[in-house]
Amino acid sequence: MSRFFSFTSDPTRPIPDRFIYFNWEQRQDFLNGKIKEDSPDSHTSTAHYYGYSADQEDNLNKYKYNPLTGVFTIDQINNEINDSAEAKQWVRNLDFTVIVKSLVIKPIIHPFKIHSSKITPETIALLKQWASVRESIWESIGVYLSSFFDIEYQYDFSSAIKLWKMGLVPSFDGKIWRLHGEEKAEVLWEEQLQITQ
Repeated sequence: MSRFFSFTSDPTRPIPDRFIYFNWEQRQDFLNGKIKEDSPDSHTSTAHYYGYSADQEDNLNKYKYNPLTGVFTIDQINNEINDSAEAKQWVRNLDFTVIVKSLVIKPIIHPFKIHSSKITPETIALLKQWASVRESIWESIGVYLSSFFDIEYQYDFSSAIKLWKMGLVPSFDGKIWRLHGEEKAEVLWEEQLQITQ
């Protein structure tokens, strides 16, 4: 299965040219149908695009790397030269805006592993700001995920992102707003809010 970010190496070539992958412009060409390969994260698609025959592909080493978690995976070492140490070092130093222009690499925050801040009038003001935009805990999760992309959105998500970073996740059941926090997602605050749109 193709997963972001997959890349291939030809250990007979010098670093950094030995590492082959699809960059941002090429990924756009995939989306626009200009590149007719299977996937921008397919090792086979990468090899074919860069002119390697099926026989030559059998001598390429294949890797995956998740830039958000930092997990490096060796898919296959096909070449007699095992360059996995060099591949790992290279990909960890790669500027991922070359791969996805808007991607923001930063630590992932688990809000329920943060000792939640005290609920203050400022906290409730952030919740009211978020409540005027959206209504569900799933949207809060989606908003946090949006913070990994440097893109302009229709709505201002900053209040929900600030709450998340404080260890607080808002929820709404159609009547009552709640702020959840701590390790077991405890309800730390709940109330009906009068929201003006």
